[in-house]
Amino acid sequence: MGKRVGMISLGCAKNQVNAEQMLYRLQQAGYTLQEDVDGADLVIVNTCGFIDSAKSEAIDNILAMGALKQEGRIGRLLVTGCLSQRYQDEILQEMPEVDGVLGTGSYDDIVSVADRLLNGGETVSEFGDIDAPADEAGRVLTTPQHYAYIKIAEGCNNFCAFCIIPHLRGRYRSRAVEDILQEARGLAESGVKELIVVAQDTSRYGTDLYGAPRLPLLLHELCRIEGFHWIRVHYLYPDMITDELLDTFASEPKLVNYMDIPIQHVNDAILRRMNRRGTRAELDEMLQKLRSRLPDAVIRTSLITGLPGEGEAEFEELCTWLRENKLERVGAFVFSPEDGTPAAKMEHADEEVAQRRAEIIAELQSRIMDAYNAARVGTVMEVLCEGEEPETGRCFGRTYADSPDIDGRVLFSAARSVVPGEFVMVRITGAEDGDLVGEMEENA
Repeated sequence: MGKRVGMISLGCAKNQVNAEQMLYRLQQAGYTLQEDVDGADLVIVNTCGFIDSAKSEAIDNILAMGALKQEGRIGRLLVTGCLSQRYQDEILQEMPEVDGVLGTGSYDDIVSVADRLLNGGETVSEFGDIDAPADEAGRVLTTPQHYAYIKIAEGCNNFCAFCIIPHLRGRYRSRAVEDILQEARGLAESGVKELIVVAQDTSRYGTDLYGAPRLPLLLHELCRIEGFHWIRVHYLYPDMITDELLDTFASEPKLVNYMDIPIQHVNDAILRRMNRRGTRAELDEMLQKLRSRLPDAVIRTSLITGLPGEGEAEFEELCTWLRENKLERVGAFVFSPEDGTPAAKMEHADEEVAQRRAEIIAELQSRIMDAYNAARVGTVMEVLCEGEEPETGRCFGRTYADSPDIDGRVLFSAARSVVPGEFVMVRITGAEDGDLVGEMEENA
């Protein structure tokens, strides 16, 4: 039987790194990787199982692959990632089109599982230890060549009351500094210009392995690697944003002042119920320190509406806080009661109410974003070019304030050809549907 493999990877960047490691192992074992799943002997759906919307997306993709399989357009179907870890038995029982499931503790078994699926025709179910040391493997990059994610730890110890991740990904396990640096050097040599540092909680990096937080040290070391122009960090928990970490950002030019800080809510009673560390007062103090130390910092956060304990007063407190603090990037999600989490058993806001609250935050945030964009007009910003719009001929790219796929873009005209991965200086002239618009500086 042939050994052509196609993959659909869903969910977060951390999951994408696991997908890239699986593709590398398969390629090394002689499998042919193809971008389009059509005609593949094996299709892997690497799933997210975090909240209802992610589960629905995963199931839709599995069913779509099942339809292709029924038509004889693909061979075997393997489901990996968080959904398979969460619903180990149910997937095979309720979705007969699936030939195998692989858990989050078994990514390094991908080749043997693929071989068994293609050679034996059997149904495979493989679930290893989710608390095993973080996997060290090569990767086949699925991002554009100019940026890549690097995962510095696996799992999570935070056990927020609403989150199932520690049960799907295991305890927090940091990778060794040397292993991360070796991988990063390889990425730089392959042409990566922007390195995006990820983990469930990057700010806790090293606490398990070295007995103390080592993120500042790691970031200093990453900044010494030639080739990287930007280094971006995601998922810094508020209680771990120390003076040392802020000093690291302030002192390293390659570190972009983009702080991704998931806060979820600001009401103290809700934070306690959610098993979040810290209080609103501590959050305010941290933000004040951050703003004074890094005046050009762009802060991204995620919020949840409809959390257990959120009434009108608590929601209004959150809205007032957002109006006062004007965070530049805010995503609001409706609370999803997840089986197996403490919050699922708590009384929470009606889903329609929670949905409306998420819409109110989106409206409020769009005004904050409009003001942020308006303040950029007339300034010159460094932009990482990502491509060209064929219909308009304009180039598009991102500033330090924009992470791939989740934030905005800059659309700009250029008098010369600009290639993806090139950094150029752009004079901002306006905004269009939430994106910035500008003209490349000729002498840049």
